[in-house]
Amino acid sequence: MEMTGERLIEADRAAVWAALNDPEVLKAAIPGCQSMEKTSDTGFAATVKQKVGPVSATFKGAVELSDIVEGESYTIAGEGKGGAAGFAKGGAKVRLEDAEGGTRLVYEAEAKVGGKLAQLGGRLIDGFAKKMADQFFDDFKAALEPGPAEGAGEPDAATAALEPQDPTDPGDPVPPAAHEPAAHPEFQPKEPAAPQKKSWLQRLFGS
Repeated sequence: MEMTGERLIEADRAAVWAALNDPEVLKAAIPGCQSMEKTSDTGFAATVKQKVGPVSATFKGAVELSDIVEGESYTIAGEGKGGAAGFAKGGAKVRLEDAEGGTRLVYEAEAKVGGKLAQLGGRLIDGFAKKMADQFFDDFKAALEPGPAEGAGEPDAATAALEPQDPTDPGDPVPPAAHEPAAHPEFQPKEPAAPQKKSWLQRLFGS
């Protein structure tokens, strides 16, 4: 079965190319991959566990890179044996192009199976192969693109307190007394002193 497609990845071409050659990124993107170790500059040993219809098997095999044009394209091919389940092999020609907002990854993939797997029927095998290719390139894209920041879109209390308020919003009413400064004791108005009674000497001399 042959499959084609493309993904726009929000990363520069150098980063995408480096990821295409990183065994850890490839391991995370290959569905069911349990291990992947680099065996040479262009080769990897891989173990993949998959279930195709009623058949479940662990495939052990190799992944090889060829037709390498540095920073631009290569062919990735793999083949694994799953014991009584049979074998599976496939590959993809991958090409990178500069695009607005990142890098466009274009691929042409194919897959073949043999043994018990081949007895499951072409429609089931074709559907499974397409699903695996889509999942690989979706997961590869996700590994290179940053996810949304945790809590994004929800300002915290401190940020909300610093945000300018709408001048047309009256807000909570504030009692007028809250804006009037409390009078200092020294400036409190004094009550008029009570008139003092004159002594008998002041009354006698008229003063």
